[in-house]
Amino acid sequence: MSAPVLLVIAHGSRDPRHAATVHALVRRVRALRPDVRVETGFLDFNVPSVQGVLESLETEGVRDVVALPLLLTRAFHAKADIPAVLADAPPRLRIRQADVLGPSPLLLSALERRLYEAGLTPADKSSTGVVLASAGSSDPEAIAVIAEIAREWRHTGWCAVRPAFASASLPRTEDAVRELRELGCPRVAVAPYVLAPGFLPDRIARGAAEADVRAEVLGPSPEVARVLLERYDQARVPVLTAVGA
Repeated sequence: MSAPVLLVIAHGSRDPRHAATVHALVRRVRALRPDVRVETGFLDFNVPSVQGVLESLETEGVRDVVALPLLLTRAFHAKADIPAVLADAPPRLRIRQADVLGPSPLLLSALERRLYEAGLTPADKSSTGVVLASAGSSDPEAIAVIAEIAREWRHTGWCAVRPAFASASLPRTEDAVRELRELGCPRVAVAPYVLAPGFLPDRIARGAAEADVRAEVLGPSPEVARVLLERYDQARVPVLTAVGA
């Protein structure tokens, strides 16, 4: 029996860097697991749409699909938008929605990879305060998860870690940078906890103007690709059931 098709569901953006980054991540996933067919669908702005991919798969005779939200937290898109789209899928498809990517120790490793690529070294951890800068959400569960990740990450040796949000919630990145300065951290770094470039990541970058180091978005890092495949494998067991069944 062939493995279920992995459908990566991305939000989409008018910013062309967003789709380019999503496709780069999907290419890395395919390289890691050539036995798995991986497709990409977008909720908005970009093509192909999620519905269009599902209809094409059904026409081809595909029956089993794992739909994986390319999201870091379980906010509105994971709880409402994506289930609604999947509920309208062709009835002959058996679809299981995988969990969102975060939280995961691998994502903390990806954050550190980006910070080291931006110029830090492991020896800098104890003298560096880090702003964990996320897109933000009005969902209390998502905000609580970001705060917990910041607390967990602090225990790995950083001078301090503070969460920040580009929208919907406070504090903003620039406020968290100032707070870390006031705490006495000799160095301040901003680590964007976002997957791809776009409007909100650009806002994070502007808020990081007074930081000493600003990392790039997580993007197609190997750790993100591994988390994606972990979620896919978890969703495959038990046997897939039809959406809405």
